Amino acid sequence: MGHREEMLDVIRSAYDARRDGDVEGLVTAFHPEGLFTLIGDKSALELTGSMQGHPTLRGAFGQLIADFGFESREILAELVDGDRVAVHSRVDVRYRPTGQTSRTEILDLFRFQDGKIVELIEFADTAQIKAMIS
Repeated sequence: MGHREEMLDVIRSAYDARRDGDVEGLVTAFHPEGLFTLIGDKSALELTGSMQGHPTLRGAFGQLIADFGFESREILAELVDGDRVAVHSRVDVRYRPTGQTSRTEILDLFRFQDGKIVELIEFADTAQIKAMIS
């Protein structure tokens, strides 16, 4: 898949599903063997690491959505090159157990296969996340 707008539409639909708490909508944006990686030191923040395949993604995204609400997202930049897309966003995140809200920036690196997200590598401020949950 190399069509810029088609890939961006899949990403926007995934972001909408994330915002709306729609776990299944988010999972269906991914290829059945899709991989999600939250970059960070697992010894410092348990949430980091890789998850692969719809069943694993469903569980991981369900927990992330239950704990962290994305109240708003402003896309600052989108770069497309072949089957890869980079999206730089500013988001307002609510940690639902405490209601604490923080604004942060996220960089998502996507790779597509067969019209679906086959890989998403997310760079987030894991120190900020750790502070929110502590």
